[in-house]
Amino acid sequence: MPRSLPEWIGATDDSKVPNRVRVRVFERFYGVCHVSGRKIRPGEAWDLDHVVPLIHGGEHREHNLAPVLKDPHREKTKIEMQEKSRVYHKKAKHIGLKLKQGRPFPGSKNSKWKKMMNGKVVRR
Repeated sequence: MPRSLPEWIGATDDSKVPNRVRVRVFERFYGVCHVSGRKIRPGEAWDLDHVVPLIHGGEHREHNLAPVLKDPHREKTKIEMQEKSRVYHKKAKHIGLKLKQGRPFPGSKNSKWKKMMNGKVVRR
C-alpha cells in the first residue's frame, strides 16, 4: 500500500510548484499532455497547467494541476485571456463604465495632432 502524502497547496497563486509535486502530477497523468493528449517524450519542455484556471476560480493546488506541453499551453492560455477580457468588457459596459479606447486615429478630432491645409502637422 503506497504511503499517503498530504496534498500540496500553494501559499499564493504565484507560488512555485516544488519538483517533487511536479513528478507526482506527471505520474498521475502517466506523462500524457492534458491539452493535446500526446505522450510527453523525455527531454520535451512541459509546464503544469491549472485544469480549472485561476481566473475562473480554480485553486493553486496539486489536484488542480496537469502536465501540458509548452506550445499547447500557450494557445490555451491565450484563449483563456481573450475570454477573460471579453467578459470583463461586457460587465463593464453593462454597469456603465467607460473603458479607455486604443490610440486615436491620427488626424481625427481625438488625436492631439492635426494636419494643416498646407500639409504641415501641428499639435492641437
